[in-house]
Amino acid sequence: MSESSDERVDARVERTKRVLQQAALTLARDGRFDDATVAEITEHAGVNRSSFYQHYDDRQVLLADAIEAAEIEAVEGLDTPTDVPSHLPASMIAFLQHFDADADLYRRLLGSRGSPIVVARIRARFEAQARAGVISSGTTAFEGLPIDIVAAGIAGSCMSVIQAWLELDPRPSIETAADWVWRVLVGPGVPIASERHDSES
Repeated sequence: MSESSDERVDARVERTKRVLQQAALTLARDGRFDDATVAEITEHAGVNRSSFYQHYDDRQVLLADAIEAAEIEAVEGLDTPTDVPSHLPASMIAFLQHFDADADLYRRLLGSRGSPIVVARIRARFEAQARAGVISSGTTAFEGLPIDIVAAGIAGSCMSVIQAWLELDPRPSIETAADWVWRVLVGPGVPIASERHDSES
């Protein structure tokens, strides 16, 4: 079955966006994105300036898309837990590994002079994952609280711990960071993972 013209156009669009995102990510990792012009970004991507403006009207949106694509790739194939977990889920560990591999970049992005658009996107992804996890787990630990408030609280806690972890020098291991995130989430009281066990006893 031959490829339609619409499919070819869509494929070209995706390729162009992908090379622009990769160029933005490379420049950001090198600490050069903030001062890079659209011309420098497109030159690095190997496309013309008009290609940029066909897909983006803001450099920060391009960077946010690039970061989002990299994070989605980092957790690809990892499911949201469908039961109350007893430790930090694999998808969150994968996020920590991704942040650790790009620690310099994320320190800049999450810092006081970082990108508000990028931070908002990261927070939104954390909130979506937290919302899905709480709903699917069936936990009653947050009974009486709106799910959006619960998700926002979990996301904010995770991001604060991760940001503080990235700022430490020397930086503790991913395993240590995972333990910190988990202990902040379950709090000083009875871990939510014990609820189901208690109800079944």
